[in-house]
Amino acid sequence: MHVVIMGCGRVGATLADTLVSRGHSVAVIDQDADAFRRLGADFQGITVTGVGFDGDVLRQAGIERADGFAAVSSGDNSNIISARLARETFGVSRVVARIYDQKRAQVYERLGIPTVATVRWTADRIVRHLVPEEQVEIFRDPTSTVSIIDVTVHDGWIGRPLRALEEATGARAAYLTRFGIATLPTASTVLQEGDQVAMLVTDDIVDQVTTTASMPPEGVR
Repeated sequence: MHVVIMGCGRVGATLADTLVSRGHSVAVIDQDADAFRRLGADFQGITVTGVGFDGDVLRQAGIERADGFAAVSSGDNSNIISARLARETFGVSRVVARIYDQKRAQVYERLGIPTVATVRWTADRIVRHLVPEEQVEIFRDPTSTVSIIDVTVHDGWIGRPLRALEEATGARAAYLTRFGIATLPTASTVLQEGDQVAMLVTDDIVDQVTTTASMPPEGVR
């Protein structure tokens, strides 16, 4: 596939090198020609000097035959404008934009443009390394909206259907680990002693989920 990347900072250069190493055709756009030094002398892709929301520049980069477009410059406005241009004008099917402002990221996600809210995502990951929490976060999506956490399940849930725990917590089980092997739950899954349960949550229900799971079901002491 052919991928056009706008922005040759550390992210753009790393992305370009990764795609080339996997056998893809890559074109990188940056308004600073010196930025292409990050790609190295053996870079086998195309480099185009200019702004990523200029139609002529995009055409030089092969946007008309592109399968994917990534806007990863340091400017939110430039990234969004170029991402929308790639999708709406040139019909690129796979478009992603790097966004620093999480609120903007959420807006453009609703418009169908996947975004990576860089600052918020990075800050959340660092906080979770620095500050001990009752639950262990396994994964957080790049927009910092949905996460997967390991929850401590009270012994009172053993022998009960996993769906009962889901109904009580208001969250879905992503998977459970039994005897050291992760498995996808089914409608008939029953919790057993030693099971580790990973739940899909949003920040507003984390406390509710962890508290409910750590207590016995209603009617059980």
